[in-house]
Amino acid sequence: MARGMNAAMAKSGNVKAKNPLKTFSRLFGYYKDCRGYLITAIVFIFLYSASIIVASFLLKPLVAVLEDQSFITLDEKWASYIALIIATAGLYVLATVTNYIMNRLMLECSVRVLCVIRKDMFNKMQNLPVSFFDKHTHGELMSYYTNDTDAVRELLHHSITQLIISVVSLVGIIAFMLILSPPLFLIVVVLGVIVFFTAKYIGKKSGKNFARQQQVFSKVNGYIEEMMAGQKVVKAFNHEKQAEERFDELNEELCEVSTKANIYANVVGPIMNNLSHIFYAITTTVGAVASVETAVLVAFLQYIRQFSDRVSQISQQFNFILLALAGAERIFALIDETPEVDQGDVTLVKTIKTNDGKVEESDKGDWTWKEPLPDGGFRYEPLRGDVRFFDVDFSYEPEKPVLKDVSLYAKEGQKIAFVGSTGAGKTTITNLINRFYDINGGKITYDGIDIKRIKKADLRHSLGMVLQDTHLFTGTVMDNIRYGRIDATDEECIAAAKTANADYFISHLPDGYKTMLVSDGANLSQGQRQLISIARAAVSDPPVLILDEATSSIDTRTEKLIEKGMDSLMKGRTVLVIAHRLSTVRNANAIMVLENGKIIERGDHESLIAEKGKYYSLYTGKTELS
Repeated sequence: MARGMNAAMAKSGNVKAKNPLKTFSRLFGYYKDCRGYLITAIVFIFLYSASIIVASFLLKPLVAVLEDQSFITLDEKWASYIALIIATAGLYVLATVTNYIMNRLMLECSVRVLCVIRKDMFNKMQNLPVSFFDKHTHGELMSYYTNDTDAVRELLHHSITQLIISVVSLVGIIAFMLILSPPLFLIVVVLGVIVFFTAKYIGKKSGKNFARQQQVFSKVNGYIEEMMAGQKVVKAFNHEKQAEERFDELNEELCEVSTKANIYANVVGPIMNNLSHIFYAITTTVGAVASVETAVLVAFLQYIRQFSDRVSQISQQFNFILLALAGAERIFALIDETPEVDQGDVTLVKTIKTNDGKVEESDKGDWTWKEPLPDGGFRYEPLRGDVRFFDVDFSYEPEKPVLKDVSLYAKEGQKIAFVGSTGAGKTTITNLINRFYDINGGKITYDGIDIKRIKKADLRHSLGMVLQDTHLFTGTVMDNIRYGRIDATDEECIAAAKTANADYFISHLPDGYKTMLVSDGANLSQGQRQLISIARAAVSDPPVLILDEATSSIDTRTEKLIEKGMDSLMKGRTVLVIAHRLSTVRNANAIMVLENGKIIERGDHESLIAEKGKYYSLYTGKTELS
């Protein structure tokens, strides 16, 4: 029991929940789909507790029969004794059966509840804005599904069951103690007071030390994760010794605080056990002095043992219950996060023109914006890919502007390039087009429609993105390309790969397009992963393509292959390119040079070179991109 409590405390990030009653009430609400199981389990808990208590009470008549000299024959005496033995054994068998059933039912309930909780968390995360994930690390987000849910699982499956059993048993034990001997019960009152204050003191000390242990434990885990992710850098710069020394410092600190924490936690059991023995002796002495019947004294001593055990279990579970509720509170805080707001009413549909010139929706038509009108009708605007910024201001944090009064346009089929130093606001512009973030001022239109009016799912469906940091999912190469459009056929995926010049290397993989990718495509080179990412964008067939330094991780030879494929991919599309390699933007219709959130130069390659300004300095190498 103590080990379980220790592990639970070590996994919890908070000492206690801010509002445990409210959190427990909300957690209990998840039992709505298995209330029948829960009620049945509670019934069996009462049966289990009653069986144990009554079985202990039968010690009195068992001893009384042995002392009774009034039986006419010895056979009658032994018949009564055997009958009581059978009754006692039957009660313990009943206790064993009910214990198994109640634990099985509580396990079923806890599994179902956690299944729903995990589903609620994951569904909520799918609807949270990108800003939420920018503010939380991957490790922090994963802790919801590991540490917090594991603490809640222990609470639902084990702690609640033990708490109910202990409380029900204590009520029954006290009742039978009063029946047996009210004077001896006064000793139990003293026992209860001493045990309560002892448990309170130890619990306070252990909770404080386990909180400190968790802080250091998090530091150790964070350092290990950092070192494992940067192993190549560590080895490249011969930093193994320094890494070991730093880990030894953190590990020693963890050992020290863990020792203090576990000392208090592990003394609970022995202290309670020794107190039980002390009160055993006191009760026996008082009973002998007061000439209490032997049968009564034997049964009463058994109840003292059970009383001490139940109080000890409650004290052990109490800290863990608070810690588990703190984990549940974190989970509910995540579930209560404000989802991504989408008030758009303009949708993306496919339409065809009839013979009489009217527009009708059809699955075989062309993509069109469907804009509702005040009179209840609809206006259909062809999806072209015309993107415009009007005096746009934006900041991730108040008083720290990232974009200032930015105006630009990308007409249908144009290639617009953004260059500038790191932090100039290039990637931010693409994030605003996708509405990963909403602007603070100004206006952005897409085919003449304010993007705030377009439903986010439809807006993003019309855009294709290739990022600098590629991400591939566990699955086949074909599955990863098809991620761009889930209903794409194998032939369309292969055609997209050919467009991105990825078909050649894919065909030479062990299983071709059926080759399994694991660990974010670790079995491929960085350039190959980027090619698949480009093929994924190609299969989505978007009218607007955003390339955020898409070729920065690819060698020059591969880049030339991509450029040939990209030329084909970009035909008839609006393309927004962010690139550090200025050679990739020479053929852009317009190049925007950003500095400190403002567009300081714009024009095509020749005109900007002629101006001999910032772009000229960057292109000729007189100034480097930072």
